[in-house]
Amino acid sequence: MPQLEYNEEEILAHASQGDHDAFGQLYERYVGRIFNYVYYRTGNTHDAEDLTARVFQRAMKHVVNYTDRGVPFSAWLYRIAHNLVANWHRDRSRKQEIPLDDIPILPAKGEHPEQNLVRSQEQEALLKMIRTLPSERQNLLILKFVEDLPNAEIGAIMGRSEGAVKSLYHRTLLALRDQLEDQNLSLEGE
Repeated sequence: MPQLEYNEEEILAHASQGDHDAFGQLYERYVGRIFNYVYYRTGNTHDAEDLTARVFQRAMKHVVNYTDRGVPFSAWLYRIAHNLVANWHRDRSRKQEIPLDDIPILPAKGEHPEQNLVRSQEQEALLKMIRTLPSERQNLLILKFVEDLPNAEIGAIMGRSEGAVKSLYHRTLLALRDQLEDQNLSLEGE
């Protein structure tokens, strides 16, 4: 039997009425994005898989209560993921890092190995700096640069206005710039 194509609003309507196939379509649409978000926040594939499954279990259980508030459905899923990841960190009272070896750094076409090494070292230093930021700022950078979400959707996920997201983004970039400048000054002083 061929599957009919519905827009997200229609799929949500069916899912909120208990249609598991409709929820399956939502799952297929968002599971990769939610997994990526959770992975970057936990740094562990197994925990990311477990938490992603819990996000969709919780979403399926509560989709009947979902109400459209003018933000994408994905914002609701990210909010669930954010809360589960925050609980995960709190329960473990530790902050796990993504091993730098797990991040593939491939040379650009025509790039010399020396250029690749320098770029790799710069990326490594930047990742270390990002991991020193407060959790909220790390979230912002993941949603902005990994998930490529617009500020309005990031605001919905983080429970902030779009203006507050822009302000936090600006302050975060300034803080990273200051850290980079401090690092460069200390390297020059050696």
